[in-house]
Amino acid sequence: MEHILVVIYLIASVTFMLGLKMLSKPDTARKGNLIAAAGMGLAIFATIFLYKGESGQHLGNLIWIFLALVVGTIIGYLMAKRVQMTAMPQMVSFFNGMGGACAALISIIEYQHILHTMSGVSLGAVLPEDLVGKMVIILAGLVIGSVSFSGSMIAFGKLEGKINDYNLPGQMIINMLFLSGILVLSILYSIGFLVGPTWFYMILGLSLFYGILFVLPIGGADMPVVISLLNSFTGVAAACGGFLYNNYVMLIGGILVGSAGTILTVAMCKAMNRSLLNVLIGNFGGGSSTGQTNSAGGSTKEINHSDAAILMKYAQKVVIVPGYGLAVAQAQHACHELENLLEDSGVIVKYAIHPVAGRMPGHMNVLLAESNVNYDKLIEMEDINPEFNTTDVVLVVGANDVVNPAAKTDPSSPIYGMPILEVENAKNVIVMKRSMKAGYAGIDNDLFYQPKTYMLFGDAKETLTKLVNEVKSL
Repeated sequence: MEHILVVIYLIASVTFMLGLKMLSKPDTARKGNLIAAAGMGLAIFATIFLYKGESGQHLGNLIWIFLALVVGTIIGYLMAKRVQMTAMPQMVSFFNGMGGACAALISIIEYQHILHTMSGVSLGAVLPEDLVGKMVIILAGLVIGSVSFSGSMIAFGKLEGKINDYNLPGQMIINMLFLSGILVLSILYSIGFLVGPTWFYMILGLSLFYGILFVLPIGGADMPVVISLLNSFTGVAAACGGFLYNNYVMLIGGILVGSAGTILTVAMCKAMNRSLLNVLIGNFGGGSSTGQTNSAGGSTKEINHSDAAILMKYAQKVVIVPGYGLAVAQAQHACHELENLLEDSGVIVKYAIHPVAGRMPGHMNVLLAESNVNYDKLIEMEDINPEFNTTDVVLVVGANDVVNPAAKTDPSSPIYGMPILEVENAKNVIVMKRSMKAGYAGIDNDLFYQPKTYMLFGDAKETLTKLVNEVKSL
């Protein structure tokens, strides 16, 4: 039986890798997700029925295990079925927080086992040498899992609009002190300089509090990076659980999530010209600047639906820039219909995808995939920017900060240095938004006041529907 379990773990691990590979492409992502989920299911049931402990006994408490599986499955299924596309980042953050909490609970339970092993010995006694290595892993899982849990819950609240950005005076220094304190206490506890449960739970409390402090000031367009980083934390914490239980599939799965999340975080930091260190100490993004406006000012030009339709209908190339406003209005289907009509008229239509558009990595890709937009039309920022010089019309739908030229021209701007979609190089720019209200970063947008920019105010879905009707009538 033990050999069968190892083989099943190997198969499950392969499905994780295969699924992760397939997730890298939109057209195979759905199948990759199902394959990886099937592998995880296989590993779970193999563990339940085939795993034997050191005493040769199978797992106990099966009633409780299956009850938890049923309850968790029902809750997860209902949440996934009911979630709106606009709320997907919140759900991802919530589920990620649950993963972090599970990893922290594993560490707490294993710590209790150590205390039980040392029953009869003073709680303040130094750990035996053979348990020191295990304690290092327990502490790593505890700290990382706790930070991921509390940070993800704050991110969930911020994305829901229930928690505002908050910056303490000297926030960066406070965060650095907390992070340093947690690391020092963990090291001292591991080498036996500190002993007893009080210090252990103090590390737990500090880690939970650091997760809150770390995410609270982060706002603006930086939330996708934070979600990605917290996701990688959960993966590393899960890998610690794999070490503790000597469980290969848990170890491999955790390492895959942790490494993939880290690579994605670094890539997104690079895309936004930010440093990973600033993310870790909570000195990241527009938290301190949210709500501010710059001095862009000037006058804007409005365009009506008929003129916008004519401009696009008789263009040679149109590039659509989707943003969070498209998701909020659920306008992806109307957008796809407009794309089809323009292409029927001989217009080349592409979508420009900024790496941090929306509220989570890949948000726009998922949204457009739902309306069956051809994946080949989704062009990444590095590839589409050189094409704006030859683009007749750029249609910006609900995007703001990712097309703000201040990122290149204004050193005082909180988004200065962030690579943007250089739509200002196109011949004409139509910006579709509800009002002149600032975007998520809380700053005004110079693009709106440029001579070749036209504002088309209104709800994205209603406006796109009117554009579709106008194009049909031409």
